[in-house]
Amino acid sequence: MEELTQDDVQTPTHDSCGTNGRQSHHSEKTKNNLISRLNRIEGQVRGLKGLIEKDTYCDDVLNQISSVQSALNGVGKLLLEHHMKSCVIERIQDGENEVIDELLVTINKLMK
Repeated sequence: MEELTQDDVQTPTHDSCGTNGRQSHHSEKTKNNLISRLNRIEGQVRGLKGLIEKDTYCDDVLNQISSVQSALNGVGKLLLEHHMKSCVIERIQDGENEVIDELLVTINKLMK
């Protein structure tokens, strides 16, 4: 299967707001959940910096890096699920089938 890049995806542009004129459709609960998770991740990253500054044993730091990556993957999965259930469905219903190619590019990036 040929790998798509963002350059392969043609999306209409709008000058009104946001990237290509689009905005997310998250409920306040989902938005707060994502922000809370990202705040925890931000704290974990600051903790990593502290571990490096304290010359913590490399294996311990690497394990903490793994935890941060796992937490980021969790945020990505949650965001992808909501994106597919709202934005993608909405655009397909509007006849914008190119959203599938856009989604495939995004999923390929997440899977690297």
